[in-house]
Amino acid sequence: MSRAEVKRATRETRVELSLNLHGGGETRIATGIGFFDHMLDAMCRFGMLDLNVKCEGDLNVDTHHSVEDVGLCLGQAIGEALGDKRGIRRSAHAFIPMDEALAFAAIDISGRPFLRWDWGGGADSPPLTASVGSMPAQLFEEFFRAVCQNAGLTCHMRVTGRNAHHMVEAMCKAFGRALDDAKRVDHRRPDSIPSTKGVL
Repeated sequence: MSRAEVKRATRETRVELSLNLHGGGETRIATGIGFFDHMLDAMCRFGMLDLNVKCEGDLNVDTHHSVEDVGLCLGQAIGEALGDKRGIRRSAHAFIPMDEALAFAAIDISGRPFLRWDWGGGADSPPLTASVGSMPAQLFEEFFRAVCQNAGLTCHMRVTGRNAHHMVEAMCKAFGRALDDAKRVDHRRPDSIPSTKGVL
């Protein structure tokens, strides 16, 4: 499997999402949050994911519900598209620089959801509460946590820098690149489950 569709409707959001896990980085994204759309597009281009997503959310309240629910649906779609994970490389990592920012992401498609998120680290790093566009940078932690929890990913992410836009964008690209490497089929063992347990 490599494709999945997910729909979610609550009192806060309505999300329709389709994913091709082994695509070419083509996207159609409309969440009502311009910077978030831009970051999803960057992640998909670096991750070679074809993603169509439409979200109608209570943006009059906050951007939080929309961002988290898109992450939840994307995580579900990734998990479904991975199928039994037969033949995949399973784990990978990536460093992505963007001007003064440097981001790192390591992913294990383990079935054990976990996110470690390290932001900044220097006196001149912007706070997590810094806004980029209409959303605070800290919402990307919530987005990636929702993705990891629903896709069954163990993920460690960290970034240094001084510009919040650069830092977030580098993290999204690093996540995409690491996911692309982890989901690749290892043609040396295309029929095996990459686990000593024999199951993921």
